[in-house]
Amino acid sequence: MRAFFRNCLLLLGLVWCGPASAAPLDRAALEPLIVPPYALGEPVNDKGVWGLLNSGGAEAGYVFETAPLAPLPGFSGAPIDMLVMLDLEGRFIDVRLVSHNEPIFVSGLGEAPFRAFLEQYRGQSINEPLVVGTPYGNGGSGSDLVYLDGVTKATASVRIAHESILAAALQVAREKMQGVSSGPPAFPDPDHAENLAWDDLVSQGIAGHVTVTNRELDAAFAGTIWADDDPEAQADPDGIFLDLWLVDIGAPSIARAVLTEDSLADLDRFLAVSPSDEPILVIDTGRHGLVSADFVRNTAPDRLSAEQDGFPVALRDADLLFETLPGVPEGTAMILRTDRRLGFDPTRDWVLTVQAVREHGMFQPELGSAHFRLPHKTDARFYTRPGAVEALPPWREAILNRQGDLAALAGFLAGLLGLLAFGTRHFAGWRHFTAARLTVLGFVTVFIGWWGQGQLSVVTPLATLRASIDRASFAFLLYDPFSLLIWAVAGIGFVLWGRGLFCGWLCPFGALQEFAHHLGRLLRLPRIEPSALWDRRLKSVKYLLLAGLVATVVIAPEHVDKAAEIEPFKTAITVFFVRDWYYVAYAAFWLLLGMVTFKGFCRYVCPLGAVMAIGGLVRGRDWIARRAECGTPCQLCKVRCNYGSIRKSGAIDYSECFQCLDCVTIHDDPQQCVPLILAARRGERLAAE
Repeated sequence: MRAFFRNCLLLLGLVWCGPASAAPLDRAALEPLIVPPYALGEPVNDKGVWGLLNSGGAEAGYVFETAPLAPLPGFSGAPIDMLVMLDLEGRFIDVRLVSHNEPIFVSGLGEAPFRAFLEQYRGQSINEPLVVGTPYGNGGSGSDLVYLDGVTKATASVRIAHESILAAALQVAREKMQGVSSGPPAFPDPDHAENLAWDDLVSQGIAGHVTVTNRELDAAFAGTIWADDDPEAQADPDGIFLDLWLVDIGAPSIARAVLTEDSLADLDRFLAVSPSDEPILVIDTGRHGLVSADFVRNTAPDRLSAEQDGFPVALRDADLLFETLPGVPEGTAMILRTDRRLGFDPTRDWVLTVQAVREHGMFQPELGSAHFRLPHKTDARFYTRPGAVEALPPWREAILNRQGDLAALAGFLAGLLGLLAFGTRHFAGWRHFTAARLTVLGFVTVFIGWWGQGQLSVVTPLATLRASIDRASFAFLLYDPFSLLIWAVAGIGFVLWGRGLFCGWLCPFGALQEFAHHLGRLLRLPRIEPSALWDRRLKSVKYLLLAGLVATVVIAPEHVDKAAEIEPFKTAITVFFVRDWYYVAYAAFWLLLGMVTFKGFCRYVCPLGAVMAIGGLVRGRDWIARRAECGTPCQLCKVRCNYGSIRKSGAIDYSECFQCLDCVTIHDDPQQCVPLILAARRGERLAAE
């Protein structure tokens, strides 16, 4: 019968009918989620990206869902859907949870800590390397990693959410916000030194230049009511209206070629206070004058503007009094500043636009304008990206954040594997074996379970199946390296011993049940065990339950998280019984039952145990020694086996063996093994098969 159920399960796993992805929210559902004073604009595409408007109705950014843009599957197998509001400078206005099926947040910890985690994004920029975890290595300045506090007991889920947010936000930024830099800003390289003069700046294009004659100015206003409103231009058509020089003096070598020593010292003091500002020198030797008569110092210049990649670059007067070196053109000069953190990159093409204004009329003159452009960029050799710490891949970040726990776990697992692989019979025969086994199980419960959150769950293989059906990424497996290491060792156990390594030695809830059994013996409680017939029947239940969970993944994946509550692991291990009473009562029931029925949940109900039993089919050897007399006539091992995994014939049913080693102890003990006792009486020596 069990073979029948296994075959059905394998057939269900091959079913290919993935669920349709949820459609993006419509306007009616989105509008209540928008944070005032912003308002929802028009849809940008069919992937759930919408325009975001400010209180005046102007474009302010974008709002979008993460699931349609970055459907990274969570531990439920389904993506975590969040609503992101991003301004035009790539800064997060808000991040809100829309929907998810993460088991730990559905009914374990609740959604409150998840929502609190998402609140950390407000005010952060996609230009900054944001990571989840704690700092490591040497800290720096400027572009150091920005750390977001994770959620205890749910680190893997929030990492998946974080990667979804960044992937979706960067996709929108690349497609709709080309002016937003995808990396850290370029800073002047203080170690780059060149002896430059003004002529060098001009010949190498470091100093940008544009001239506009009065004739060209008139041509710009030709055919308008302002065509004749500049008598000076008409009187001298070949005269110079605009003779504009532009030099980015952020790089020390360039600044030294332009400014006097005193002015250079003033600039250095200014940059020490504002290290993210890029200083730009503009000089006009013509009659334009750079700014209007109404200009106020330390504000944005009213006749100059800039853009990069089609997005505006914020310019502001640096309010510096300075002198230039001999040979530098003389005229109206000012130093402007812009913030590199807002995405401006001096090493890429950008444009300075100069506005020429004319007035028509006497009492209430009408204003008209023309614009002249000066493209510019500074050679990248003058810049560097100091402290540009790249965010590590999520799996490496997760390993670094748990490297101590992983080292301890790896040491424990290596020792356990070595002991069971090479010293099984000696270990089982040790007179302190029971105490040693309980010590190991205590470590598994406390360190692997409650501390390390390494309780494996059927949710993981179900999520893997869901990802296979949806042809999605399996990256979610890397977000919890602690559990992944246990899965890897369990896989090794499949080949060497079958299901027994995990179920017998590495399952925290299984360890709790074993402790409950020993407590029941200390309290002298009666043992209640089903008959051999019912024991065989009940052992098939876990395969039926696993088949039901697989069917749920295929047919109704949105209910998988609830169906997986058949496991009490989340209650007893993940949240340490801090949960709604009915979940606590369910977990407590199995532990109390374990005091009278040996590991009833593990033997009859556990769907993860069914997965382990199926995995154990790849076992390459019968590792438990048997003799010809085992089963005929000796039945001692069968009688003593708490798991009922020894048949009347004496053969081991490895799909039900939990590697407790009791039968190994009996087999090698001349005081317990009946064939050895009889052989000793006859003076014979028996060998194990």
